[in-house]
Formats: sequence, structure tokens, C-alpha cells
Amino acid sequence: MTPGDLKERDIYNELVFTASRSSGPGGQNVNKVSTKIELRFNISTSSQLSEKEKELLFGRLGKRINKDGELLLSSQKGRSQLSNRRLVTERFYEIVSAALTENPERQETVIPVSSRRERLDRKRIRGLIKKSRGRPSED
Repeated sequence: MTPGDLKERDIYNELVFTASRSSGPGGQNVNKVSTKIELRFNISTSSQLSEKEKELLFGRLGKRINKDGELLLSSQKGRSQLSNRRLVTERFYEIVSAALTENPERQETVIPVSSRRERLDRKRIRGLIKKSRGRPSED
């Protein structure tokens, strides 16, 4: 699933934003203006996600989800609320879409018999070379 697929679902209406004072850039402005943005998305009450998708999110994003079932993200890189809001929503879409993307199953490769035989022959020859370096036997 891509971030664009999530944007089409209208999940944005379920996002809750709160602003607080930031420790990021901005000089004296940091002390006066609330530029840090915190995004909250309640997975368990979302109407845009299926039950299977909710289970996937809880399983894959467990560390980022609080006990109320909310995904918490914050941004304080920008100097304004608007830029931080954009940053945190883009990160939200990336994280959720990555968690909802199914990884393809790995296909096992079959090693040809000739390759196995060549490898074992090289090992055998290398072993003989090393064996011949030792002291001569007292026969």
C-alpha cells in the first residue's frame, strides 16, 4: 500500500493535532509560539481501516501505540506549525502505509548440482594442499 492510497481513504479527518512549545529552531520565537505538532490517530476507533488492517497496525507498530490504541507522532523540526503539521502527516502516511504493506514471500533458490560438486572439489583440493604442508610422516 502506498501513502497515496491512504490519502484517498480520507483518513485525514480522523487525525487529531495538538500544538505545544518546541525545542527546535526559531530563536526567541521558540519561547513564545507553540510550533511543535503532535499527531494522534486512534486505530481502534478508525472507520477507514478494516479489522485486518487494524490488527496489522497493532502488531507492527506496537511500540508507537499507547494503551488507548492511539498512534502518536510529533514534529518540531520546522519553525512554524504549518511546516511541522505537513512533516508529521507525511511521516504518518509513510509509517502506516509501510506497516500495511505485505512483504512478498521469499522464493528459495535451488543450487545446481554442478555448482555444489565444483565447490566440494575446490574444498577437497584446498584441504589436500594444506595437508601437504605438514611435516613428512615417518613411514
